[in-house]
Amino acid sequence: MPLSGQHAFVTGGGRGIGRAIAAALARAGAAVTVIGRSEAPLRAAVAAGAAAGCAVADVTDAAALKRQVSAAEAARGPIAILVNNAGWVASGPFSKADASVFRSMWDVHVMGAVHATQAVLPGMIAAGFGRIVNVASIAGLKGYAYVSAYCAAKHALVGLTRALAAETAASGVTVNAVCPGYTDTDLVRESATRVAAKTGRTEADVLAEYRRDAPIGRLIRPEEVAAAVLYLCSPEAAAVTGTTLAIAGGEM
Repeated sequence: MPLSGQHAFVTGGGRGIGRAIAAALARAGAAVTVIGRSEAPLRAAVAAGAAAGCAVADVTDAAALKRQVSAAEAARGPIAILVNNAGWVASGPFSKADASVFRSMWDVHVMGAVHATQAVLPGMIAAGFGRIVNVASIAGLKGYAYVSAYCAAKHALVGLTRALAAETAASGVTVNAVCPGYTDTDLVRESATRVAAKTGRTEADVLAEYRRDAPIGRLIRPEEVAAAVLYLCSPEAAAVTGTTLAIAGGEM
């Protein structure tokens, strides 16, 4: 149980990649708190043993997030592991993406990570230990058509990861990012449904196109992303900071 006694805080932990990460950390011995905007999947994660506790919070609300961090630490101790996973995808042509679309992507993917990190980082530095993992995307390393706002925000999250890692390198805190390709989650399938509705194609055709982007010819499994996060949170990854780990089936 390499993470025994450690408190892990996972944003967007109720489903998909976040749920898989929470479960992997819990199996490794961590006491996991999951947060998100919808209560039902969070409580389901707790009931399934993927988390020790949960709270409803929007990562774009800094004050609410800070309150939930404080409540979680009161219940399960100081947070030693933070996984910034909350997010969603806005898709459409750049010509139709107004400022609100770019702002919404920035607020959840970048500022959400900023708010959560600022809430836990002082305690990590004081303890001389911490693991921060940002769930970025292969879209943070390359461009994709029709998701310009999402790509811009994920690129920014990768930049934030690298800058914060340089700033905290001597503190005992590591900061890394994982960059999944198209992953078999509700989020990706909902995206495929939207694309199909806008283009007149079938959802199966859209998903087949997603699979073609990866040389392995399939969607990434959430558990594969979780395994990468688990490594970055492990004692063996103490010398790994400022890195971006692509879990994308050879796409990069």
